[in-house]
Amino acid sequence: MRGSPRHERILERLRRDGRVDVGELAVALDTSEVTIRRDLDALAEQGTLRRVRGGAVSLLMRGEELPFSLREVEAAAAKNRIAAVVASLVRDGEAVVVDSGTSGLAVARALAGRRLTVMPLSLPSATVLSASPSITLLLPGGTTRFGEGSMVGPITESSLAALRFDTLVLTCCGLSPDDGVTAHDLQDAAVKRAARRSSRRTVLVAESVKFSRTALATVCAIEDVDVLVTDEEAPPDVVGRFREAGVDVRVA
Repeated sequence: MRGSPRHERILERLRRDGRVDVGELAVALDTSEVTIRRDLDALAEQGTLRRVRGGAVSLLMRGEELPFSLREVEAAAAKNRIAAVVASLVRDGEAVVVDSGTSGLAVARALAGRRLTVMPLSLPSATVLSASPSITLLLPGGTTRFGEGSMVGPITESSLAALRFDTLVLTCCGLSPDDGVTAHDLQDAAVKRAARRSSRRTVLVAESVKFSRTALATVCAIEDVDVLVTDEEAPPDVVGRFREAGVDVRVA
């Protein structure tokens, strides 16, 4: 198992239990305790955990999101498949908002090279799209969130309110039929709501791990989503409830 997938499984255990044990992880992940200790040391440098005797404890508050660099490797293959499906749903000539986050970055990469007008809501996505001569790039004003590069604040919301888009590619931190689409950061959630109000169609991207999470701020109800693109690990019963709500579900 390569480092990134192993780190992903360690972080999932930290999310669930708040503490991990070196010996238990070595057995569960079929590797040596030496390797697990190196993994924990690497994750400690990222600021997500604190090493203690025999293991580690989480430094993230309940419901707090992981740093961008770690989320970028979380379910990376699924995000790339989802992004490819999203790109197939977007027609040349459309005006598109690409939401922030690591899933939004994957979509930006999939859209690069297309003939589109795109407003990315993060600096990483703007950097990717700026290298494509066929993209008409619209940049919102606003404040950037440290470590995320996402655009937030009243200037960003005003930029969105002044325009009308064909498609919003919406990302999320949590997703459920009852709680709807949720995000950890209040300002980020406000920008997402503003983007949805300015778009004719909302395409939500959510890898399967998002179905087990609910974040602090509500973005919208599932009935407000036109298309949901997820991966094959998404729970069938929950996906069924989205379809019953009238959402077009695509599985990557």
